[in-house]
Amino acid sequence: MKFNFKRKYLSFPYVLFLILFVVIPVLFIVYYAFSNKGGHLSFQNLVKFFSDSTNVNVLIISFVYAIINTVCCLLIGYPLAMILANKKLNKSTVLVMMFVMPMWINFVIRTGATRDLLNWIGISTGANSTLTTSIGLVYNYLPFVILPLYTTMLKMDQSQIEASADLGANKVQTFFKVIIPMTMPGIVSAATMVFMPTLSSYVISDILSEYNVVLFGSYIDLYFGQADWNFGSFMALIMLILIGISVYITRKFDRGEQGRRSIW
Repeated sequence: MKFNFKRKYLSFPYVLFLILFVVIPVLFIVYYAFSNKGGHLSFQNLVKFFSDSTNVNVLIISFVYAIINTVCCLLIGYPLAMILANKKLNKSTVLVMMFVMPMWINFVIRTGATRDLLNWIGISTGANSTLTTSIGLVYNYLPFVILPLYTTMLKMDQSQIEASADLGANKVQTFFKVIIPMTMPGIVSAATMVFMPTLSSYVISDILSEYNVVLFGSYIDLYFGQADWNFGSFMALIMLILIGISVYITRKFDRGEQGRRSIW
């Protein structure tokens, strides 16, 4: 009997991977989040989370750090991406690789090296926990801002920039009315790639603040470390919901951008 190979068969390994490592773990998280230690349906984790102000405060603090880190990374990464995408200033990919290479090093090793460097130059990670944590977050997530912005800027329509100059716009007007709108998809992508990982990170804050700064990811790790699978799973579920909201907003924005482009 002859076997007819179809291209859809190539998706089977991917579907199997999603089921084993995405769908099933998420179902386990939902199960533990809405059950007690006896395995029975319960909403006590929901009540426990919102009745304890410490849990909500940790989430709010994590949001503040995530917002600050995202803004700092964009302010630093945007001009760097413009320089890297400018063929007159950067004629090779060597500079781009210099920003990518730190990502090849293990995350924990990079963070530990950052702690030692900060202590060496006189910035104590214990006494300046907020500053050192912020520095570590920016350092580790800056490449995730530069790369999407760099890719977007390479695809910019230079004729629109030239047209704005021909119509009498100065450099500031061209930047805010032409360049920023054209790079907005890269900005949204970069912000998403920084905001949510920052919200869920805990290695950076634990090492660089000597456990003085507790982010939401640290709290999840704390409860899982204490074998409190139920409450830890509920907090992980909150994180998944926040990630889903951010992905939804990003997709809505991308569709809006595509619609505006099709009109033009």
